[in-house]
Amino acid sequence: MKLKKQDILEALQSISAPGEGQNMVESGAVTNVVTFADEVIVDITITNPSLQAKKKTEVEIMKTIHDKVYEKAKITVNVKVEAPQKSAPNVIKGKAIPGISNIIAVASGKGGVGKSTVTANLGVTLAKMGFKVGILDADIYGPSMPIMFDVELERPLAVNVDGKSKMRPVENYGVKMLSIGFFTKPDQAVVWRGPMAAKALNQMIFDAAWGELDFLLLDLPPGTGDIHLSIMQSLPITGAVVVSTPQNVALADAKKGVAMFQQDSIQVPVLGIIENMAYFTPEELPDNKYYIFGKEGAKHLAEDLKVPFLGELPLVQSIREAGDVGRPAALQTATTLESAFEKLTQNVVEEVVRRNENLPPTEAIKITTMAGCSAVKKK
Repeated sequence: MKLKKQDILEALQSISAPGEGQNMVESGAVTNVVTFADEVIVDITITNPSLQAKKKTEVEIMKTIHDKVYEKAKITVNVKVEAPQKSAPNVIKGKAIPGISNIIAVASGKGGVGKSTVTANLGVTLAKMGFKVGILDADIYGPSMPIMFDVELERPLAVNVDGKSKMRPVENYGVKMLSIGFFTKPDQAVVWRGPMAAKALNQMIFDAAWGELDFLLLDLPPGTGDIHLSIMQSLPITGAVVVSTPQNVALADAKKGVAMFQQDSIQVPVLGIIENMAYFTPEELPDNKYYIFGKEGAKHLAEDLKVPFLGELPLVQSIREAGDVGRPAALQTATTLESAFEKLTQNVVEEVVRRNENLPPTEAIKITTMAGCSAVKKK
């Protein structure tokens, strides 16, 4: 009997390819079929290297051809084993935002240490120095930037960029910003699960007309959770700054914050630690320093962790008052506060320059398992 190649292929379509959801022919496992009279040669490639898998494949092919085509066919099966292509369908790869040179994450392991206040004053000081600055208020559940910049009643407008509708960030004091606070009512709580929060962040990151920026500051929420992963998956962050107060309770959490950025799967360079509320100086006694929360705790932590210490900021009533009225304290002129924020900001800029000179550009982290974290849409 003269066998036909087409008959052999049709018979092999009845055999499922393991794990493929297709048959051997559709999946491409069958690489070649040659017929000559009553002889047939089948070349097939499998990914399982075990002897058992090879034998099972060979037996299945021979039995199927004998049953469906010709029971006396002389069959040769050549089984080739190839390692499967490494693929990571759950990998999230971030994409840099065109026009933004440096993305700095400002984080804290613990809430209430003044991270947002530091971010706001760092932003306006950079702007005073002549840099183009933006702030993304990534603290979805407790946005405070609209209050600190006196733009609570402002709303981002839609602008057309290259045929696409984008959000134009609200701007004040030379700083562009976006916050979930612009899209909610003052008395409205944001009660969202991780995926919803990540989606909102995704829109504020990629659907915004940021323009040209030297620095984009990310005001992250406290802790080390889902929002942090979503941000670091979606953006290649230049470096991170960790804010802490001097007492042990805050330092324990700040240490975890640094550890998060230094994890093997994350590897975001830590630019340094800032000590906020380092000491209290009463207005009537400007030369006195009272170490209410402990002395130089964050400085010692930076030394222990071998990361730069960026500076200390005093606990001064006017910093709180300035934030409450929407005019960051760093805007004051010829004051000790202005000097403190300028020195701190200079140290941050120096660390960014040093980091860019000595390290390759940061890639957005690749999370190969999505258990426990929400995926930011890949742009």
